[in-house]
Order: sequence, then C-alpha cells, then structure tokens
Amino acid sequence: MEASYEKRIINQEPKNKGYYPLRPMQSWLVDTHFYKAKSTMMNIGTFYKFPPGVDLERLIGAINGTLENNDIFHCHFVFHPETCDLCQRFDGEINPVIFEKISDKEFEERKKFLKHPYKLINQPLYRIYVFETPTAQYLYLDFYHAIMDGMSISLLFGTESKLRYKGREIKHKPLNYADYILEEINNPPENLIEGKNFFAEMLKDFDEKKHLPPPSAPANARPFELKYFSIKIDNINKNFFNQKICDENIFFLAASMLTIAKTSGANSSVMSWLHSGRYTASESRIMGNMIEQFPVAWNFEKDLTVAEFFKGLEKKINDSFKYRRSLGEIYKSGLQDDCATFIFQKKIYSASIEGKEFETVELPQNEWSAAENSLDIEINLSFDEIYSLFLEYDASRYSETAMKNFSDTFEKTVAKLQDSKLLISEILK
Repeated sequence: MEASYEKRIINQEPKNKGYYPLRPMQSWLVDTHFYKAKSTMMNIGTFYKFPPGVDLERLIGAINGTLENNDIFHCHFVFHPETCDLCQRFDGEINPVIFEKISDKEFEERKKFLKHPYKLINQPLYRIYVFETPTAQYLYLDFYHAIMDGMSISLLFGTESKLRYKGREIKHKPLNYADYILEEINNPPENLIEGKNFFAEMLKDFDEKKHLPPPSAPANARPFELKYFSIKIDNINKNFFNQKICDENIFFLAASMLTIAKTSGANSSVMSWLHSGRYTASESRIMGNMIEQFPVAWNFEKDLTVAEFFKGLEKKINDSFKYRRSLGEIYKSGLQDDCATFIFQKKIYSASIEGKEFETVELPQNEWSAAENSLDIEINLSFDEIYSLFLEYDASRYSETAMKNFSDTFEKTVAKLQDSKLLISEILK
C-alpha cells in the first residue's frame, strides 16, 4: 500500500498549474485569522537558550538545509489569478535563518517584538532567528500554524535538523505536501456526503449552555483573555495501561467528556478532539500541518460500565477515521467552533544537540486571537512518565477558581475510571 500511494501521487499531472487549494484545516485556521480574530496571532513556535558548545555556523547550515529540502517552507499564500480564491504555491524562495549578534540590552528589547503577526499574502510563513549576546546564544523558531503543526515542528523538523547538524545522511526524502494535497482532493464530492452527515449528526445537539462549564468570570472581565491552569495527575496506577483495557488517548478523552458532563450538569457531552492527521508511514514523513479536529459526542442517559464506555468510544473514533476526508465540510459549516477541545500529547522530541538540553525561554505575552476556544483540555506525558493536565481557557468566560474546580473533578474522574466495572452513573453523581 505504501509503494502504490507514493507511485500514485508522483505520477499525477498537476491540473492547477502550480496553484494548490488550502487543505480543510488550513482553511479553518486562515479563516479564523481573517474573519474571527481581533489580532492575527496564529504563531506557533518556541524560544530556546543554547547549551554551551553549540557550533552556530553548523546549526544554521543544518536548519537551512532542512528548510530547502521540504516544500512546505517554499509555500506562500496567493490569490488565484482566475478565481480569486486564496490558494498556495510551493515555488517560493526559502527564508533562511537570520543571525543577529547584539548586546544583552538589545536582546531584551528584541524579545518584545518576536511574536509579531504574519502578513499572509505572498510572504514567508515562518521565521527563524539565532541570537548571540555577550552572555548566551539563543534560537527562536516561529511558524504560521496553517503550514506547521506541533508534530511537524517537534519531531520532523527537529529530527532532520539534528541529523544534518551531525552530518548524517537523510535516508528518506519526504513526500511533498503539495503532492499530498493532490491526493486528498481527488475525492469526488459525493463521496464526502456520508461522512458529513455522520459528523453533523454528532454535533446537532451541541449547546454551549449544556456542553461547556457555566460561565464564572466577573462581569467586568476583559474581552477574551487567554490564561492557563495546570496540575500534575499523580493518581494513575502505573500498571493500568499495561492491562490493555484502553489506550491513553481513549482514557483521557473519556475523562474529559465525563468532566465536561459533570461540571456542566448535563447528561451528555459534545466536544472535539485533535489527532495528528498522520495515518500511514508515508504520511508520517510529510512536513506540514496535518492535524484533524474530530467531533465526538456521548449521551449518558443509558447507563453502562467504564469498560463498555471505553469500547464504545473507541468504536466512535474508528468510525470517525473512516470519514476523515469529510471533515472539511464540518470545518466550513463552523459546527464545532465553540466546542471544548481535547488533545493527548507525549513528549516525542527532546530539544537537544549531542545530548545537551536546550533551555526554554519565556517570551513577553502578546495579544492573542479572540477566536481561541473557550476551553482547551490538554494532557501531556513527560519523559519521566508524569501526566499533567493543562487547561487553556478564556478568562473573560471562566474564573481561575472554576478551572481549579474543573481540574479537581477531572482528577476524581481519572481515579474512578481505573475501575473498569464501575457504572458511569456512579462517576456522574
């Protein structure tokens, strides 16, 4: 199957003469940028302080080689000359690493302006800086979210750049993002109808009054203000996942859905969950934004055991995978725009060179998009096998106390979900 996939996309003749449509998730992100945000803040990236001994010239060469080798970094957004639709081309020059040697004082001022918004039309959609001051060296990676997701940055970009730094051969030339777009758009519209109906049925009863925790912020709160709340989850039996009752993604998605139901006082849960969007070995090598956001719903009126809930949720997810090509129709309709979202992430890439860890540097807070979700639920698994709950929330809707109560409920739910024979109604009491 792998070989036939690659042969199929390589042999296709582009009918668009170099103009490629935006993928559904790209369109959703760009539409948010243009129509729904008070700022254009769609940046995704990190700022690092180098450990001693990094060869800056070699590192810059390695990063530039990675940029040149992957077509997503040649991407630029343009308006189609005939249809005026926003589309993308992959024939732009790369925007190489910018090296600046500055004083510590200049560096502190420079940090304030690093996360500035992107100008989208016919401009580079990423920026990478290396700074050298009298006291330290730094790397700033910044990508427009519509071209890169977390896995592309942390695993694919990071791994290839490290290999190049070490002088290692890049064994697999990555599939082109442009070729993947051609493969994806070969789906006739009639093939998408069944999937669209499947997801629309799942979302038809969504009501933010029922399926989000009730608003709790003071009346004089500022319009959309992004804040965070996080805790370690240390009440998980280390042997639980060895029992193969369910995987970690299913487990924590189940905990999120039950916590949403319990904190909202509803007998149902409707939310979204994020997936990397890479389903095959070929797709796993594509550098670019591949994430998908799946709706998921459950009505708890009919009681069942924890084990039965896990099994039913797994079936819903497997059915969703079959219809993933139809998600574009759901994105366009905006049906899941206001849902709470869930993502499970493992620390899949260590920011290091030759065994030396990078130190993450905090940047001054910038203005965030007004279109961020009201509540994002993120579970992270660290390298030392510690789970943590990370909540991103709109402080104009929720108070910190409400998020603490949510996390307390989440912890109690996690504890009870490890009893596979327990009835769900017992958890929702």
